[in-house]
Amino acid sequence: MNQPADLPPIIRDEAHLQDLLSLPTPAAISAVSQRDGDFIVLGAGGKMGPSLSRMIRRALDELGRRTRVIAVSRFASPASQVAFTDHGIETLRADLLDQQQLDALPDVPNVIYMAGMKFGSTGQEALTWAMNAFLPGMICQKYRHRRIVAFSTGNIYGLSPVARGGSIESDPLNPAGDYAMSCVGRERIFEHFSRTLGVPLSLIRLNYAVEMRYGVLNDLATRVLRGEAIDLAMGHANVIWQGDANAMAIASFSQAATPPFVVNVAGPELLSVRSVATRFGELLSESPVFTGEESTTALLSNGQLAHRLYGPPRVPLERLIQWTADWVKRGGASLGKPTHFESRDGKF
Repeated sequence: MNQPADLPPIIRDEAHLQDLLSLPTPAAISAVSQRDGDFIVLGAGGKMGPSLSRMIRRALDELGRRTRVIAVSRFASPASQVAFTDHGIETLRADLLDQQQLDALPDVPNVIYMAGMKFGSTGQEALTWAMNAFLPGMICQKYRHRRIVAFSTGNIYGLSPVARGGSIESDPLNPAGDYAMSCVGRERIFEHFSRTLGVPLSLIRLNYAVEMRYGVLNDLATRVLRGEAIDLAMGHANVIWQGDANAMAIASFSQAATPPFVVNVAGPELLSVRSVATRFGELLSESPVFTGEESTTALLSNGQLAHRLYGPPRVPLERLIQWTADWVKRGGASLGKPTHFESRDGKF
C-alpha cells in the first residue's frame, strides 16, 4: 500500500474501504511509537473518526502495545459504536459542551480533537461559534499539559489566486462566513491556551479529504452520472485520500509544540473541476454538464510542508478518480452529505 503499484484496482465494499482508510504509514507508526500512554479521539463519530481511531489502534498493534484507544462522541445510536468496538477501540458517549460530561472523561496524554460544526452552520451561527471557538478552550483546560492534535480547515485562508498554487501556512488569514471565521477563532483559542498553559499542539488545516462515500470526487462523479449541472465558478480544488490525511494528522504528534505547530494537509495536485468531471464522463460513459466559468481564485492549500515531513500521499489523483467512478457506477454506499465545495461565500 505504500507504493502506487500496491493499490487495488477497485475498492470492493465498505469493509475493504475501511481497511484501506485505516492502514498506517511509517510516519504515523513512528509518531505513535514515540508517545507513552493512551490515546483519546474527541468527536470521533464523524466522517474521519472511525478510520483514524482504527489507524491508531493498528499502529499500536504493529508495535505490540495494548495501549488504549478511546473514541468519544455523542453516538446517536448504539449501532454507531460498533465500527469502533469491533476493532478493539473503547467508546464513551459524551456531549463535549457539557462541562460535567467533559470533566468525567479520562485524562490521557495523547488527544486528537476532531469536534466541530460546518454543515448546517448557516442559521445556527451561535452553536457554530460555541462548537468551533468556545469548546477548544474547554478542551485545553481539561487536557492542560497534554499533547493535542487538533483539526482545522484550509477555509480560513479564504480565496486565493489559482495561479499561485495554494495558500501556505504563513499566509494571512482571510475567512469568509461564520464557519471559517469561527475556525479562525478555534485556532486563536488553541494558541492562547497552548501559550498560557504550556499545551503542545499541532493544528491540521485540512483541504479536502475524500473517500468513496463522501467528498469532492464523489460529488462530481454523482453529478456526472445523474446528468446534473456542475458549477465551474469554484473551478479548482485540492483533494487528498482520507487515509493519507489520517496518517499525516497522527504523524503530527511528533511536531506538536507551544506555540502550536501549523500544517496544511492537502493533495499535491491542483485539481481542475472541469478536467476531473470530463474524466468521470469518460469512465461513466456520460457527458458532463457545465454551467458558468472558472474564476481566477479558489479555496486552495499548498501541502508541501506535510509531504516533506510525512512523505507524499500514497494514493494519486488518477487512482482516486478510478476508484470513485467504479464505486458510484456500482451504486456503492454514500454518506449522503454533499461537501458544498463550490461555495464561494462561506455559507454551509
